[in-house]
Amino acid sequence: MTASLKAINGNGDLPALMNELAAGARAAARVLSLAPPGQKDRALEAMERTIRANAAAILAANAEDIADVRSSGATGAFIDRLTLTQARIDAMADGIATVREIPDPVGVVTESWQRPNGMVIERVRVPLGVVAVIFESRPNVTADAGVLCLKSGNAVILRGGSDSFRSGRAIHQCLVQGLQEAGLPEASITLVPTRDRAAVGLLLSGLNGGIDVIVPRGGKSLVARVEAEARVPVFAHLEGVNHVYVDQAANLEMAKSIVLNAKMRRTGVCGAAETLLVDRASANANLKPLVETLIDAGCEVRGDEVVQRIDARVKPASDEDWDAEYLDAIIAAKVVDGVDGAIVTEDANTARKFLNEVDSAIVLHNASTQFADGGEFGFGAEIGIATGKFHARGPVGVEQLTSFKYRVHGTGQTRP
Repeated sequence: MTASLKAINGNGDLPALMNELAAGARAAARVLSLAPPGQKDRALEAMERTIRANAAAILAANAEDIADVRSSGATGAFIDRLTLTQARIDAMADGIATVREIPDPVGVVTESWQRPNGMVIERVRVPLGVVAVIFESRPNVTADAGVLCLKSGNAVILRGGSDSFRSGRAIHQCLVQGLQEAGLPEASITLVPTRDRAAVGLLLSGLNGGIDVIVPRGGKSLVARVEAEARVPVFAHLEGVNHVYVDQAANLEMAKSIVLNAKMRRTGVCGAAETLLVDRASANANLKPLVETLIDAGCEVRGDEVVQRIDARVKPASDEDWDAEYLDAIIAAKVVDGVDGAIVTEDANTARKFLNEVDSAIVLHNASTQFADGGEFGFGAEIGIATGKFHARGPVGVEQLTSFKYRVHGTGQTRP
């Protein structure tokens, strides 16, 4: 604790502090890997209860963070990602309750078979070890990542953004209380106690083997840095550039509802739609109502020549708009001859072709892109959305935070 306080005051040896945190997490991971499900669930129950009981303190800390970023001229989308409300705290606590109800994955035998020589081989789920999560403005990641790692038997080191420092600390205190009540090591969920950006580089180094995997939660520059510098495996995600394609067989009223929700429900989340694609075969009937719905809701539409002609309020789109992640009330729109991103159609064959052929971690048929979220998948929360193809893909929940080992049971067999 002394080292942590020195680091907060800017007087400590940061590399020594980070190595100390990693050593503590490594020791906690060994305990968690053997902790019975009931003990972990008791900790989760206490965390949920403590977060609900301390909502006022969390909101007060968050208000201080918001006041700071407002004075620095932060965008509305950034402030939305940072902002906690009573409803969002309730959702955080509800997520912990859902995670608690998920079957414990550790020790589950996923496959078992017997060889001709009589040996029995089992494939068994095991924790990853120590997970480092580097995130930016969303303070709820503190709870999401902490409880998912705990449930899956992993220790976690959390390095939140400096903008959400107070909020994250208030939430973390609730998690620590839950660990204490269940008799689990406090280092099971560690929050880096400093705003010093050098802490990120030290985490990326792997801290002398103290970290097993890194998860970045943030913008393009953070993810790029993590992928370039990390000395340990990374669960990485690219930008959340979500496309909604409205097919010629779409129900127009359904399409309007989905497009509006996908873009405007929360514009600052990675599941927000950024591009609207309308099938040329139905553009005469569908394009104008869709564009008008968005503009009337306060969304800026940037379109190709066809889209610009149907409404004078549409602004011309540049080449950069077609792969932009706005995280704001802006959408790019064009008329196309194919499908991409997410689809709205009543034609089963078209939907089947789309779902089978689009190479994406998540594809949706007749649903808002805002459902691209671990909580909405029934995972309770997510530690991130992995867009790669190795180990984990899509929302990373409890099951995805485990690996496996093979247990081989013999009766004295030797290999000739």
